[in-house]
Amino acid sequence: MTKEKSVPVWITYILLIAAIVSCLFGAYRGEIKTVYIKATNICMECIGIG
Repeated sequence: MTKEKSVPVWITYILLIAAIVSCLFGAYRGEIKTVYIKATNICMECIGIG
């Protein structure tokens, strides 16, 4: 039998909190609009509409 190495639960929670804080900080800075505009432009180029 092999032992599986598992990540401690506290590391999972710290990474989850860091991800949420990063998302909130990006939204606070107005990055949602920037990401949406870039995604729209890429989709329009791939489809060939724009």
